[in-house]
Amino acid sequence: RVFAVSRTAQPESAGVQWLRGGLDHVDGFPLPRRVDAIISCGPLDHFGRWYAATTLDAPRVVAFGSTSVEVKQDSCDAHERDLALRLRDGERAVFAAATARGAAATVLRPTLVYGAGRDRTLTRIAQLAGRWGRFVLPRDACGLRQPVHVADLAAAAHACIDSTASHGHGYALPGAETLPYREMVARVLAALQPPRPLLLLPAPVFATAVMAARLLGRGDALAAVVARMREDLVFDATPARRHFGYAPRPFQPDATMFSAD
Repeated sequence: RVFAVSRTAQPESAGVQWLRGGLDHVDGFPLPRRVDAIISCGPLDHFGRWYAATTLDAPRVVAFGSTSVEVKQDSCDAHERDLALRLRDGERAVFAAATARGAAATVLRPTLVYGAGRDRTLTRIAQLAGRWGRFVLPRDACGLRQPVHVADLAAAAHACIDSTASHGHGYALPGAETLPYREMVARVLAALQPPRPLLLLPAPVFATAVMAARLLGRGDALAAVVARMREDLVFDATPARRHFGYAPRPFQPDATMFSAD
């Protein structure tokens, strides 16, 4: 039996009892006193605080974090640095609470997530390209990326439950394919209906546009994103493959992956 908690109403699905609410309150239905495992797919810092305080008994905990815990810790954008700190604090809280109650915890750190139309990177790019009829990048946006599909993350969490080797550890979960940022975006644009073109601007021209945005008070986050386009953000999936058979797919997007419908 699976109890799944969401802040928004969800359609019925076989074998799953959807509960509406958040970590602090579920409408009209009390959580059970004991479960075999907890899987957290929400903000890690919120979950860490809830888990430290809850009386719900669970011998196994699998919580999603993010590789942003490493990638954004030195960002030029204060909001991104704060995110990295909150992820780090969330990981520590989960492991500490699990140790205190004799449970086994694992943290899973995905790379760039796509596939459900709710991510803030590739889906956002697809939306902007649909609105503008094209998408623009600097020509030197060649930093390597490893986009990972949400279904592969779900499979990893499920496989991780019974993996004793994963107890007390954190794992990077990259996609199977490593490709340059602009190639990743080009595949997204080619998957749209109709496909949209990718325009590559000389780096100085693109930098001028970013500088203008910063002068208008809207550019720190954009500057951080643009800077990372040139950085290789590559993670090793070997430990996850070895400990719980992690097997992600190559990056072959289609238009349905960037729609939440």
